[in-house]
Amino acid sequence: MRLINLKEVIYKTSLGRSTIYELMAKGTFPKQMPKSGRSVAWLESEVDDWIEEKVRGRG
Repeated sequence: MRLINLKEVIYKTSLGRSTIYELMAKGTFPKQMPKSGRSVAWLESEVDDWIEEKVRGRG
């Protein structure tokens, strides 16, 4: 398992910061997890699964 920071999530999804947090609030995007102190990260596999789901839903 690999943890990725917000900058990498933005790069992988092409979404903006506020959009990512908005989707998380709606429950439609993977939740972040605490790393240390105020630092947070996402599981890369969950973000990748979310992207794959969006691609499959295109058709």
